[in-house]
Amino acid sequence: MAPKAYDAVVLASFGGPEGQDDVIPFLRNVTRGRGIPDERLEEVSHHYRAFGGVSPINSQNRALRAAMEAELRRRGIDLPVFWGNRNWEPFIADTLQEAYDAGHRRVLAVTTSAYSCYSSCRQYREDLGMALVKTGLEGRLEVDKVRQYFDHPGFVEPFVEGVGEGLAKVRAGLAEQGTPDAPVHIMFSTHSIPMGDAEAARPHDAEGGPAYEEGAYVAQHLATAQAVLDRIPEAAGVEWSLVYQSRSGAPHIPWLEPDISDALRDRYEGGTRGVVIVPLGFVSDHMEVAWDLDTEALETCGELGIVADRVPTPGTHVKFVEGLIDLILERTVENNIADRPSATALGPWFDVCRPNCCANRRGEKPTIAAVDSTVGTPLPNPGM
Repeated sequence: MAPKAYDAVVLASFGGPEGQDDVIPFLRNVTRGRGIPDERLEEVSHHYRAFGGVSPINSQNRALRAAMEAELRRRGIDLPVFWGNRNWEPFIADTLQEAYDAGHRRVLAVTTSAYSCYSSCRQYREDLGMALVKTGLEGRLEVDKVRQYFDHPGFVEPFVEGVGEGLAKVRAGLAEQGTPDAPVHIMFSTHSIPMGDAEAARPHDAEGGPAYEEGAYVAQHLATAQAVLDRIPEAAGVEWSLVYQSRSGAPHIPWLEPDISDALRDRYEGGTRGVVIVPLGFVSDHMEVAWDLDTEALETCGELGIVADRVPTPGTHVKFVEGLIDLILERTVENNIADRPSATALGPWFDVCRPNCCANRRGEKPTIAAVDSTVGTPLPNPGM
């Protein structure tokens, strides 16, 4: 897409509860339309309850927003950053209304999801589209979105740093046990998704984009993991794999596998005694990282006697924040960055998604930032 004169940025994220009383209402929002009773939601709320009902994601997004604003100021760029969530306050619809009431008419969204699939890309584009309809801002507020940034150096480099440090820690731990030469494995972990969504997460050849046998979601993770390892000399020859976590939903529906805990047991049986766990699918240390990795996976490592280190997510790492601002400036007229870097052969990804990319298999909804979008499109006069 050609650069535009955007006058505001919206940081869009998942959202999370901020107290015990928020947990069930939050989970109702997450599962809206699926007919799940509160009794079942209470059964699956234990990981939030274990942390006092507070998800770390909101505080992390406040910090990320502040870091983005600081980086914009450092570069002398006057572009306000608003923040809205899919499932908890501040909601995206309220955020768009706030931006419009403040006089903004052309908004560029940045989401806290780096990869391509329904839940990490299209659903955000639907959230923004439905928010325009709900608020009555359709045709009055233009909304676009930056490209998926799994391949951007600003996302990749923090993992390079973390994996290098993690390898050193695990090898030091093995040396302390008297087994310095024990096998080490690097385990890249991401959120599992239904196989149907994984297969739908692609623009097909016939639709003007690349096709991947495993779908873009899996292909992007594999390519990003390889890009990380290629930048770490100490990782040469170390075995690695892509694993999944945070599976939910009906047991009869197939999801991406293997689960990280199952993979850890399999690796241990195969002789692995040290593991570097890399939360490659996550931007920040939110609940899926705090529970599924820091609690369950590390407990599994402890039970098995595996020396393990969990690598940090990008969070507010300076390279990640700078990368997000670079992604914004790829799309702006003023302070434009013409270069579109990619750390893999799959990128850079599309500014505007191809038709049916990451299709919603449950039905169409108003969607921004796609070739076939009907909302969020250019206004006759953005200044009005």
